[in-house]
Amino acid sequence: MNVDGIELVDRFPGVDDYCRLRAAAGMSPKSHEAARRGLPNTLYGVHLRHDGKVVGMGRIIGDNGCFFVVVDIAVVPEWQGRGLGKRIMAALDDWLASHVPASAYVSLAADGDAKYLYEKFGFVETTPVTVNMEYLAPRS
Repeated sequence: MNVDGIELVDRFPGVDDYCRLRAAAGMSPKSHEAARRGLPNTLYGVHLRHDGKVVGMGRIIGDNGCFFVVVDIAVVPEWQGRGLGKRIMAALDDWLASHVPASAYVSLAADGDAKYLYEKFGFVETTPVTVNMEYLAPRS
């Protein structure tokens, strides 16, 4: 689908674009090795292209039965604020609606004001009952 010169591609981008886009969007960088190992485990993903260049992305990971996690929602800064995150989420939400079995848990971690976007797709805050916990490898 091409809207305003931005094409939504029903496939997650490759390693180079993934690493570049995460850094450009201010997300924690991922090594090429980590990306090469992780990206093939994507259950579903999309990216946005403008003039042949990837300008946004999002994907779903999980066990494809009990747990699904929305991750890597990113739009390069010069394209932010134009509803592209919403387009990405709408595509992911459509896939979830038709592929997730009853009783499955769908989650994501929202940074900053992104929680307002995710609320539009039915996500609710779970703190203090559930708290997101993490560590960055390697642990010291």
